[in-house]
Amino acid sequence: MFKAIHRHGRHVLAALLFAVCAGQAAAGSYQLGVYYFPGWRDNTPGSPSMHPWDPIKPYPERKPLLGWYHEGDDAVMRQQLDWMAAYGITFVAFDWYMGPPGNTVYLDHALQAYLRAPERSNVKFSLLWANHSKFPASLSDWDGMIRYWEANYFSRPEFLKMDGHPVVFVFSADMLESQAKTFGQTSQALLARAQSIVAEAGGASIQFVAGTGATTPFISSTAKADGYGAFSTYNYQQGPADPHLSYSYDELDQGYRAHWQGFAQKGNLPLIVPTTSGWDKQPWGGTTGYPQHDHSESTPEQFRQHLQAAKALMDGGPWQAHKYAVICCWNEYGEGSFIEPTEMGGFQYLQQVKAVFGGN
Repeated sequence: MFKAIHRHGRHVLAALLFAVCAGQAAAGSYQLGVYYFPGWRDNTPGSPSMHPWDPIKPYPERKPLLGWYHEGDDAVMRQQLDWMAAYGITFVAFDWYMGPPGNTVYLDHALQAYLRAPERSNVKFSLLWANHSKFPASLSDWDGMIRYWEANYFSRPEFLKMDGHPVVFVFSADMLESQAKTFGQTSQALLARAQSIVAEAGGASIQFVAGTGATTPFISSTAKADGYGAFSTYNYQQGPADPHLSYSYDELDQGYRAHWQGFAQKGNLPLIVPTTSGWDKQPWGGTTGYPQHDHSESTPEQFRQHLQAAKALMDGGPWQAHKYAVICCWNEYGEGSFIEPTEMGGFQYLQQVKAVFGGN
């Protein structure tokens, strides 16, 4: 598994040398995160398949520098955290899943490895609650999930805080509202109930981040009243209210920038600025109906320019007191959204992150 590291020893040495800067980055003016997709472990319920690397192997440019690793192994996570800290990433948001039977937490092997890693002190963690399912189906489901978060995550010193409040990304605010209605609730009622639960446990209130869609992104008129504290997204495929999916990274980048400006003009909450390394879903069968959309991967230079635009927005926009951004993604190999070092590309994408955000 780690032969690739030895072949690229100079990169690993550089990462270790840069690691001394990790504490500075965590304390700096920018908080830069990555979404982490925990789908790369064989024979694991919830993974894309029982052998999830197999569809990726015909695309050798996507082979991780760590090889076709067994995700959740401690050595894998420790190396990933070293790289994140060395190149200026200050938090990792793990895709997080709960569902039947019995409100089971699944695909948390990478998160559990994180919680065992000594290196976790250099990179905070958060949750991207993947709520694109039929969960919760009841108030009992909802209460159980909030209590699980409070008992297992929020009190940890490594958990990401904004103004002292633990940050939880909600994949889709619209989906939560729709699901709440199936059992006679609203998202406003559920979020208020969550705050009551954590207050009873003696914890700080949750900073819920409303995930927004590409064609209906501006939910700011209700989000604040519903109990959200910020906006963001997992990814966008197109610009605001535009049915045309991107056919290149340039188009995808312009779509993101249009969304950013829309929130700057119309939003009444901070934006955790969403960014992307691109999109190409061919290993997973391609984008249904839009094969041209799978030409939306970036070059390192394009990615650097994208990050520079995001940083400029953070410096000059209405959220200067909350300079948070998040990259999609660390390791979405099936969707072509990844910045984790690869055998063919090395550290090119992390170098862009360091060039734009490092040294703070």
